[in-house]
Amino acid sequence: MKRIQLLVFVLLLLLMLNVCASPLFAKAPTTPKILFTSSRDGNREIYMMNPDGSEQVNLTQHPAGDLQAVWSPTGEQILFVSDRQGTRVRNLYVMNADGSNVRRVFKKKIMAWRDSPTWSPDGKQFAYNYMDWDRRKSGLYLGTLGEEDVEPLPYGSLPAWSPDGSEIACSVSHAAGTRLTFINVDARDREQPLPDKVLPWQSDPSWSAMADRLAISGNKHPIPDIKDRELHEARELHKAWKAKQSIFIVNRDGTDLRQLVEEAGAYAQYPELSPNGQEVLYTQMINDRPQIFKVDVNSGVLTQLTHVGMPRFGNFGGDWFDPAYALPVSPQPHLLTTTWGDVKKQ
Repeated sequence: MKRIQLLVFVLLLLLMLNVCASPLFAKAPTTPKILFTSSRDGNREIYMMNPDGSEQVNLTQHPAGDLQAVWSPTGEQILFVSDRQGTRVRNLYVMNADGSNVRRVFKKKIMAWRDSPTWSPDGKQFAYNYMDWDRRKSGLYLGTLGEEDVEPLPYGSLPAWSPDGSEIACSVSHAAGTRLTFINVDARDREQPLPDKVLPWQSDPSWSAMADRLAISGNKHPIPDIKDRELHEARELHKAWKAKQSIFIVNRDGTDLRQLVEEAGAYAQYPELSPNGQEVLYTQMINDRPQIFKVDVNSGVLTQLTHVGMPRFGNFGGDWFDPAYALPVSPQPHLLTTTWGDVKKQ
């Protein structure tokens, strides 16, 4: 009888651990996968697909808007943005790689936007954009998983943490456009290796796994002067300039800048460099529907990965995970909703 009771206790304990400690035992994909956002049904959802565009699977299936998903360094978890707290609020959430065990990163509710997250290579921290619409307060912040306190960075937006953990690439606005900027995580020094005369608009950085180069969106044409222009004329000038936005690749030191996508057609945005540095994802409007493409860095061959969607509602963004390039980060026990000691007490 005692053996049966002990067996039942062990089985219940294992079940509790499986439910409560699911972040620890979450499984990473065994093959390369791409996360992206799709509003093909009129509602933004997080999807996953193979690098060739096959097997597109909805991971969130929620009535709220879910977007901007990024893989954890080990591929076991996904950090994403959602407005599940209300249309005027965007907050950060984390879930397992299969879409299970969704939970909010910050417990305190806010009336603001947190978006554009990026993981640190050790899987403990993250950087993100913050915008408080009522107080007109915005900036780049650092957070730690499991903690409510955050740390502001002095400048920047659209962060991308380097694979070696030493710096964060971001975009910094200036009078004539935006600059690709590197912030040293420890010293907070700032470096801008790419002159704005070469590329007046530099945004959306994405690192290679070797941290030797980045993909960025950019516009090599000066921003038009719309001062003293009529509203309609100013809009048309900006629209024509925006249409020339393209995708570039550049070395970490600012050398060997190359344009990967032609300027013909709609503007290209949201670049994401593959871990091996050979391909770049990007989003471009086709027949009034945003679709995801990839371009081969060496050959220039383009491949359209998504095809469905409604007018103005399609697919965009992307984050690449390849187990061959996964960082050797141990799961973080403090992410568990219930610890071993608490289970024993029960």
